Amino acid sequence: MAYSSLLVFSVAMYLSATGAVNPGFVVRLTQKGLDYARQQGMSVLQQELAKVHIPDFSGSAHSPLGKIKYSFHSMVVRSFQLPSSQISPVPNVGLKLSISGAFIDITGDWKIKTKLHISAKGGFDLKVEGLSISVGLKLGSDGIGRPTIALSDCSCHISDVKVHVSGKFGWLVDLFHHNIDSALRKAIENQVCPLVSNAITSKLEPLLLTLPVTAKIDSVAAIDYSLTGPPPVMGDCVDVQLKGEFFELSHRNPPPFSPHALSLPVDHNLMIYFGVSDYLFNTAGLVYHLAGRLVFNVTDNMIPKDFNIRLNTSSFGALIPQLSKMYPNMLMKLQISSTSAPSLDIKPGNVSISPKMDIQAYAILPNASLAPVFLLNLTTAALAKVGVTSSRISGNLEVSKVQIDLKHSDVGPFSVLILNAAVNYYISHVLLPQVNVILNKGYPLSLLDHMQLTDVVLQPREDYLLFGANVQYGKIDERNWFFDL
Repeated sequence: MAYSSLLVFSVAMYLSATGAVNPGFVVRLTQKGLDYARQQGMSVLQQELAKVHIPDFSGSAHSPLGKIKYSFHSMVVRSFQLPSSQISPVPNVGLKLSISGAFIDITGDWKIKTKLHISAKGGFDLKVEGLSISVGLKLGSDGIGRPTIALSDCSCHISDVKVHVSGKFGWLVDLFHHNIDSALRKAIENQVCPLVSNAITSKLEPLLLTLPVTAKIDSVAAIDYSLTGPPPVMGDCVDVQLKGEFFELSHRNPPPFSPHALSLPVDHNLMIYFGVSDYLFNTAGLVYHLAGRLVFNVTDNMIPKDFNIRLNTSSFGALIPQLSKMYPNMLMKLQISSTSAPSLDIKPGNVSISPKMDIQAYAILPNASLAPVFLLNLTTAALAKVGVTSSRISGNLEVSKVQIDLKHSDVGPFSVLILNAAVNYYISHVLLPQVNVILNKGYPLSLLDHMQLTDVVLQPREDYLLFGANVQYGKIDERNWFFDL
């Protein structure tokens, strides 16, 4: 039970420290997902409950042979079966796990002794039927944004106990069947809830503590994956609200913008749904821009050999004569840098980005120093593709439009239109592949070991990406889903 809740609950465990009014990432666990978790976890709970210990007990009773002293000992649980169970959300509280029709098979030995010095012994088989267990789980978060789950209530009831006694004088044992029934009921019912509680503390809580507070992406940035508060529980689903924010490792400043409110649509066809706000992506752009990492260099050796406009003053001199006069027969270098943090625009049916960049062109002098020759302003429009693997989310850009303007020239005035073909080519064939290498690496989804996504679907909504998936627990082949948006 505790472990079953973990399977579903922890797919969503992105963890951190500071809270925002709105989450940047929402994970919705549907009833279908809860049911899958329950199925996976019942075998674990069954193993825990099979540890129930039936103590020896003894007593006395009256019979046709007079007063009899009896004892039952060496009792062993052969089987503890949980055939029927269900888990359901309890609004504003947590989860309720209900188990019905459970049964236990127990074997053991008995012996009796009468005042007439008659003694006997034998074995018995006992079946506890109609065992029902009700468990309440409260979901929450701790001081650093890790998920918490606690036992809020637990009850256990046994409807019937059947005993089959073997051995000489076994009929005498049947005379005090009610004594056996009462003792065994009490012994079992007193142990079930403590075993459930132990399953939470020994199986669930240690696994939750292994989930990282942050996910480091590279030497520059990490993602804050903390819960912003206790998960809201509705009648048919659980929402896990996460900070979902990139931050710079060297120091952390709050971004100058906040997440939009995310309202996931009612759709329970899959086990889990993710609402990924544009806030997550835009904090990434801000962090890398402020860290000075959105700077890319283009040199002639990076230009495909079949392109006839080489990155040197001779080739560019045909377009800008003054350039080749001032710097004859020299290689050139383009330094492309962002002038502001790139911002992703997510609309229904479309995801785009329009970064603004400067292109500083240099002539590479014989002593390897750089002489600035002109500065261009570059505005691009790119369409985004989103990729999801079984455990990661990634991206890819396709440039649809490039516009350039001259900001400054050190080689005299010229029309930037003559550079349009060359700049477009460099952006599409040199810069964009560098960017896509980074985007294709993506970032990991915070999932348990051996838990991966299957059957992924994705839709862009207003200000966020909605993607849903089923979950599979156990080793499976890595798969990729790429979506043209």
